[in-house]
Amino acid sequence: MPLAETHEIHKRRFGRNLGTALCLVGFCAVVFGLTIAKVREGGLLEANDHQPRASVLPITEETGQ
Repeated sequence: MPLAETHEIHKRRFGRNLGTALCLVGFCAVVFGLTIAKVREGGLLEANDHQPRASVLPITEETGQ
């Protein structure tokens, strides 16, 4: 038995904290799942680093590709 009785406001605050924690865990799970899906895809992991990439260059007669 606790020394002091828990106040009603603590029960409400716990409910809000629990809801916030569940939302945060859900968001982290979604981001983690999307990251895993993108990494497993593998081939198309090209960052936007402002450098020309072979995959987006036009096909020309000089390169023969």
